[in-house]
Amino acid sequence: MQKTNVMRMLDKAKITYNTVTYEVDESDLSGTHIAECTGMNPETVFKTLVAKGDKNGFCVFCIPCAEEVDLKKAAKITGDKKVEFLHLKDLLPTTGYIRGGCSPIGMKKKFPTFIHESAQNFDTISVSGGMRGLQVILSPLELAKFTDADFADLIAEG
Repeated sequence: MQKTNVMRMLDKAKITYNTVTYEVDESDLSGTHIAECTGMNPETVFKTLVAKGDKNGFCVFCIPCAEEVDLKKAAKITGDKKVEFLHLKDLLPTTGYIRGGCSPIGMKKKFPTFIHESAQNFDTISVSGGMRGLQVILSPLELAKFTDADFADLIAEG
């Protein structure tokens, strides 16, 4: 398998990780699909969402794949009045990643990053390896340290 920027950056930082590949289904790019394909617990498969706040600009949220971001909680955490998700057409120019392959590791610029607090309940979680069909599995604490992320309550209740 060819190394992605995500893998090269983790190697350079001497962060231990594993990879898992899966068959990409263009009609279903969801994290729950990834969990089903790989046999991973959906609570440990984290999707990466990029948003823009009205005051503080771009921010990154990593949450369990079956959950949704609570935009009011997100705004409070980022110090914004309002947070909106990035339009799909703006994802690649802003982050360097495409939908279904967006990783919190190795974006074009370093944006404030927040990982849902439930990640701390697991020894490892997975995030995109920087391309569709590839997940990297690593310690959530290492991920947070490497991306300067904070753990926070980000998801919508029930």
